[in-house]
Amino acid sequence: MNSLISRLTTNPQQCGGRPCIRGMRIRVTDVLDLIGNGLSHAEILDEMPDLETDDIKAALAYARQRVDHPVLAAA
Repeated sequence: MNSLISRLTTNPQQCGGRPCIRGMRIRVTDVLDLIGNGLSHAEILDEMPDLETDDIKAALAYARQRVDHPVLAAA
């Protein structure tokens, strides 16, 4: 998974510092929005020809990593 995440870049001077795909101005959230709207990986690649299949996987891995954290309950 680390090799996938390494496809993502963050630059404070680009897209408000939001994570992007390989230094392009395609944000992780753009890819996730397309998935959330029901587009298949093939449709996303058609829509954004600069993307590669591993870029989509990287966006999903990033989202998974962001939501998979322990929740500590107050005692």
